[in-house]
Amino acid sequence: MNKSLFMRIVDRLSNEVQYFQQTHDGLGRISLSPIQKCTAAIRVLAYGSAADTVDEYLRLGETTTRLCVEHFVEGIINLFSDEYLRRPTPAELQRLLHAGEYRGFPGMIGSIDCMHWEWKNCPTAWKGQYSRGSGKPTIVLEAVASYDLWIWHAFFGLPGTLNDINVLDRSPVFDDIIQGYAPNVTFSVNGRQYHMAYYLTDGIYPKWATFIQSISLPQAPKAVLFAQRQEAVRKDVERAFGVLQARFAIVKNPVLFWDKVKIGKIMRACIILHNMIVEDERDGYSLNHVSESFQGEENGSSHVDRDIDRDIPSNIANMMDARARIRDNPIHHQLKYDLVEHIWDKFGG
Repeated sequence: MNKSLFMRIVDRLSNEVQYFQQTHDGLGRISLSPIQKCTAAIRVLAYGSAADTVDEYLRLGETTTRLCVEHFVEGIINLFSDEYLRRPTPAELQRLLHAGEYRGFPGMIGSIDCMHWEWKNCPTAWKGQYSRGSGKPTIVLEAVASYDLWIWHAFFGLPGTLNDINVLDRSPVFDDIIQGYAPNVTFSVNGRQYHMAYYLTDGIYPKWATFIQSISLPQAPKAVLFAQRQEAVRKDVERAFGVLQARFAIVKNPVLFWDKVKIGKIMRACIILHNMIVEDERDGYSLNHVSESFQGEENGSSHVDRDIDRDIPSNIANMMDARARIRDNPIHHQLKYDLVEHIWDKFGG
């Protein structure tokens, strides 16, 4: 996090969150500055250190540092979540589709996977619910990430005993499509037209029209090439998890908090800060030129209908129809076959 981004955060918090506003006590002594409080909170998040490790550097006690962290994450969520943890706009969705087509996957808008965060101080009564085969309690994060490591969807808080399919059953990742709020997408693969964007996943996810997995034990040259390309592009979400943990060691280390609500706020705030850093550093990414390669819509087969029809009622029949289209198994197999042929034509020569 560079200095300009840090000062932007400090300015917003000091102007809009009362806890970070500098005041005077009854004797006229000035209180801790917003920079001190924000620095203490960010050091705890970035280094995963205990609250009493900043007492000499910033002259803050353990209790004050813990309060700084709690108010900091709440302030970040309240002030920045609408901008940095949201669904993509039609223009951003078009950019994601162009990037997917450039990489050989027309209609792909990201990759989805789950990450487990160890909960060291999980209450004893809950350990059976949150512990997996390793015996350590964990909390699950489901996320969708794009090529620039921006996290578009984050669903956190389910027990670690659930696998990716169980988390998906409870996830709101497709709520916008089911409720009719998502823009319509059209793309063509191998001469065939499709109307449902998809994510790249690993093998545990179901064979739906919105998921494309790799091919296990590929034999034919076309299947081998498809598996190589799919597994390489799908690593976007794995890279996003790695960068998130590298930037915020508190997410990498076992969490020491007892309160699950506070743990969820910490994870959400770290993701928001991660996206803010991605936006600040995006110009240096290797795939940033993708949008410039597709300046006109005629250059690609993927298009977004920017006018969402709000007149369609969200009744149960329309919602069930959208749910059926999301889970369409024949469309999944046809799309996967067309993608194998498309990637062979694009990269196999």
